[in-house]
This record gives sequence, structure tokens and C-alpha cells, in this order.
Amino acid sequence: MQKRCKVSIFCAAVMAAFIVAPAVAQEPVNGSEQMIELVRTDIQKQRIAIIGEAMQFTADEAAAFWPIYEAYEAERSEIGDQRVALIREYADHFQTMTDEKAGELGARALELEEARTVLKKKYFEKIQAEMSPVTAARFLQVENQLTMVLDLQIASQVPLISKPE
Repeated sequence: MQKRCKVSIFCAAVMAAFIVAPAVAQEPVNGSEQMIELVRTDIQKQRIAIIGEAMQFTADEAAAFWPIYEAYEAERSEIGDQRVALIREYADHFQTMTDEKAGELGARALELEEARTVLKKKYFEKIQAEMSPVTAARFLQVENQLTMVLDLQIASQVPLISKPE
């Protein structure tokens, strides 16, 4: 139990750093492609460290888990790329938003959310089959926590949509 508390405190500290760090969503507005990639790379390194700490794997469990996670991460990254592109497109149309464009962007945002859920379900099932239901559920918890914090960070930097007058 004490170890879980330490992991929670560690995760909270890292997540607090994410929240006060320069935001990924701010960069598309400024157009800095290199900064986006640097921030995403840094977040990925921290994400792996948090997952490793939270999962508390034995050597055998780690050997089974990390290849599955690498495949998951590759697919998750593709969805992340699409999300960054959607934010860029939103930024490009922010000053000239139309009902049609807002509808299109909203529909695409929902499609990305659905794709992310489908992806998590797919890898939950893989981890469950390869390792155990407890390990799969724990991974899902950690992944959901990380995703929520990052989503909050991005959402806090993206202005609410409005129709220009």
C-alpha cells in the first residue's frame, strides 16, 4: 500500500509538471512544428517512466508487457497525430469559423475519441490474454489517468469555439 501511495504522489507530481509546462495545443497556433515534437517526445518518456513505476512489473512481466505497449503506443501516436492536425485545423479556422466547419471539426473530434476507446479496448484484451486481467485493468487505469491529465492540459489551452460576427 505504501508503494502505491508513492507511485500516486510521483504521478501527481509529474502530471502537475505537465499542466504548468508549455502546452502542446498552444504550439499549432504559433506554428512551431519542432516544439510540438520535442514536447511530445518528452511527454512520451515521462509516460513510459510513470507506466513502468505504476505497473510494478517483475522481469518476466516486463518482458511480456513492453512489446505489447510499443505496438499500442505506435497506434496511439497515430491518433495523437490526427488530434494535433485537428487542433491545427481548428486554429486555422478559429477567426473564420462557420457552422459547417464547426460541425465537421466536432464530428472528427468524436471519431478520434471513438478510435482511442477502440484502441484501448483492443490492447486491454491483448494484455489480458498475454498476462492477466488484473494487469490489463491496472494498465487501463494508469493509461486513463495519464490521458485525462493530458487532455485537461490541451483543453485548457484551446479557446472555446465561437462563430465570428
